[in-house]
Amino acid sequence: MSRHIVLLSGSNRANSQSLKVAKYLRDRLEQLGLCDSGELLNLASSRLPLWPEEDIDGIWSVQQSILKKATALIVISPEWNGMACPALKNFFLYAGLGELGHKPALLVGVSAGLGGAYPMTELRASSYKNSRILYLPEQLIIRNVESMLNGETPSDENDIRIRTRTDWALHLLCQYDDALRTIRPSIKHPPEFSTGM
Repeated sequence: MSRHIVLLSGSNRANSQSLKVAKYLRDRLEQLGLCDSGELLNLASSRLPLWPEEDIDGIWSVQQSILKKATALIVISPEWNGMACPALKNFFLYAGLGELGHKPALLVGVSAGLGGAYPMTELRASSYKNSRILYLPEQLIIRNVESMLNGETPSDENDIRIRTRTDWALHLLCQYDDALRTIRPSIKHPPEFSTGM
């Protein structure tokens, strides 16, 4: 089975720093030869209706199809006033067991300053319940993001450090992917346990 990693850029804003980070990570996956394909879902350009409104444009069915093919995910979340942004929270109201169940996911926080940790805690606390997404214990936080991951040449020691850690975290995600792919087919989900506790 081939490795297909979906990168979810969780910002509502067009041309966001989250999107920049997602593109960087997708390029690194390719350069490091870690996956057969990497697909980017940009929640700013592919906006889901606010749950539970009707999805008259069929946006969810397109995203659902992409997610079902994923063997692993990278979830990129900006920090807005100490919280995960609305587009990402809304996404997890749509995405469930069928799309994300028992798939490894690397959380990546994005902050214009020195923050970025609160959305990681928020997503770990609530977004896994019905989706059964499996967040790695490792996570990345790209602080001062506007000066990080720009182009091929690092801007300073902090940029070098985050690039090195990013490569390590991507390798780790792939190791989890290898392990969990052997488990997923054997897991049964009776209808009475379709939602988490």
